[in-house]
Amino acid sequence: MRDYDKLLGSVTDIATQIQELNRQAVYQYTPIVNSIIQTKSRDISHIERTLDSLLDFCGYDPALRLYRQLCRYYWDIDPEATVSYINAYRELWDSEDGIGDVDL
Repeated sequence: MRDYDKLLGSVTDIATQIQELNRQAVYQYTPIVNSIIQTKSRDISHIERTLDSLLDFCGYDPALRLYRQLCRYYWDIDPEATVSYINAYRELWDSEDGIGDVDL
């Protein structure tokens, strides 16, 4: 029973750390995304770096909302590139059974 309790405690600790990383990512990327949109930035490399970084956190709903906002904004600048970001999200985060599928 002790091994199970230790394993459960370790998994719980890891899950807690992942949640904290997700919260930190949203905290850090919210002003970046807002700035890109508010200033009507057309700096493609900055937008794409931000999307690339946010993609890692899209399993967390607040991060996914930021990703979607930035994809919608980027659509007017480069629809073809935006489609590649939508597909990257789907490949990484969508499940085969449709659970978790999100229309960007």
